[in-house]
Amino acid sequence: MCIFAPHKNEMAMAKDIQNMGIAHNVLAFGSKVKGNITADSDFRLDGEVDGDLNCSGKVVVGPQGALKGNLVCQNAEIMGRVEGKIVVAELLSLKETARVVGEIKIKTLMIEPNALFTGTCDMGQVTAPAVKK
Repeated sequence: MCIFAPHKNEMAMAKDIQNMGIAHNVLAFGSKVKGNITADSDFRLDGEVDGDLNCSGKVVVGPQGALKGNLVCQNAEIMGRVEGKIVVAELLSLKETARVVGEIKIKTLMIEPNALFTGTCDMGQVTAPAVKK
């Protein structure tokens, strides 16, 4: 039996490297979540969520991603489906494959040709979202 005990300096280096990395979260294609999600950093959704998504970073809803619930974040890029209220503090980008139904409240909106949006839009100054703990 062999036991490896890292040296104190190696443990400190690993912690420093880990803290320097860019953190992001992913819900992969084929995954389904029923409930609310809270993220402190960027979030990519390629699966399905039936609930609210609250993120203090950027949210990307991939082409196969689907959210049925409210979305609150700093920035968002939507290529998939979202049904619910969207509140984005900075930029909301609806790509050509986006399908959005609901109410959006944003500072800046960018819509590519062929993107579909059905609902209401309120543009103006939006308070930066705070992640609920």
